[in-house]
Amino acid sequence: MTEPLDLVVRGEAVLTSAGFRAREVGVRQGRIEALVPLGTGLAADRVVDLGADEVLLPGLVDTHVHVNEPGRTEWEGFDTATRAAARGGVTTLVDMPLNSIPPTTSVAALQEKVAATEGKRHVDVGFWGGAVPGNTGELRALHDAGVLGFKCFLLHSGVAEFGYLEPDELEDDLRELAGFDGLMVVHAEDSRAIDRAPHAEGEVYERFLRSRPRGAENLAIAALIERARWTGARVHVLHLSSSDALPMIASAKSDGVRITVETCPHYLALAAEDVPDGATAFKCCPPIREASNRDLLWQGLLDGTIDAIVSDHSPSSIDLKNLETGDFGTAWGGVASLQLGLSIVWTAARTRGIDLAQVVRWMAARPAALVGLRDKGTIAVGHDADLVVFAPDEAFVVRPERLEHRHAITPYADHTLSGVVRQTLLAGAEIDLERPAGRLIWRGQA
Repeated sequence: MTEPLDLVVRGEAVLTSAGFRAREVGVRQGRIEALVPLGTGLAADRVVDLGADEVLLPGLVDTHVHVNEPGRTEWEGFDTATRAAARGGVTTLVDMPLNSIPPTTSVAALQEKVAATEGKRHVDVGFWGGAVPGNTGELRALHDAGVLGFKCFLLHSGVAEFGYLEPDELEDDLRELAGFDGLMVVHAEDSRAIDRAPHAEGEVYERFLRSRPRGAENLAIAALIERARWTGARVHVLHLSSSDALPMIASAKSDGVRITVETCPHYLALAAEDVPDGATAFKCCPPIREASNRDLLWQGLLDGTIDAIVSDHSPSSIDLKNLETGDFGTAWGGVASLQLGLSIVWTAARTRGIDLAQVVRWMAARPAALVGLRDKGTIAVGHDADLVVFAPDEAFVVRPERLEHRHAITPYADHTLSGVVRQTLLAGAEIDLERPAGRLIWRGQA
């Protein structure tokens, strides 16, 4: 006699590879063992019946999160970041190699990072390594240690301990990565273009916007494309904000250049015209651009030029955001949105006639594929039972003090969003924020 399953989730709207279907999802030992039509009658020790207003989604995969621990834990930290992720339906996040101290640019630093997560992982956590001047010799060791790829900057990163690569250094590192099929993810803004742009200072957002022109992104992405073409390496453009770059990215893809691209909720939901002067919670780099630019980013997602949507959650302590002075020139650049991403994107997408299944592909399946997590991002037999019960039509008002992020600051304060995460399951178990149960995720892990 077959033993009962550990869990069965039943509902009229389960997101499968074929779209939303009436299904029963059977889970055993943290994995999906059965996906059958509703009414089959799977037996389990625990059964969850979805409400009429609920759908079942795969857990989101956010491959761009700045946790900042160790070293700048007062900015965020693994406990608060993974709590926020769980509340927002994110069941796997990948931590950026900065702004922690030390940055993750060596195996020794990676070991410090891993130690800092112990007892604090409420979701599964993987890591990016860092590519900085002088550490080319460390890249293979980090790859072998299990990082999911490497992050570099093409201009000053904002922190002194994480240097940026000049174009020739980038090419050298890409040749190194091509030797073992490593992935380079790139903050693509050209340092010289930024140096020649107007200086950002004061409360006027338009001045800050002019200080980070589209041309800086366009130049850096063009250089990245050619170096990826010459070396054969895999590259990924982080947080694309300039729609001008879409045609050359599409052309590079059609030429066989191994390039993928992400954008972020703030570029898809916000617009420069609506940023109040002095509202430094909106400051990020590259910046939030005009509404017309936003429309073209959505088109880039729909036509496949942009592959994925991830948060670029980059918080700091509140004092670094200069709320009292409203000075965009000196405020820390980063948007805090990890807990809100699904609702932000869904709210914007539905006004454009884009369905929830497509949103989840961009936020779960595509990021999982980017970093080679074959068993995450979709509801399918054999995959991890990372599941989200979501009420797509329920609305809520964002109250920063109710977020799990360490600091109660977000540009979405008082915004009304659609879609509420009612329950998040990790490996088939409802996440208990008093008992962290997230695993470490490594390159090559099934």
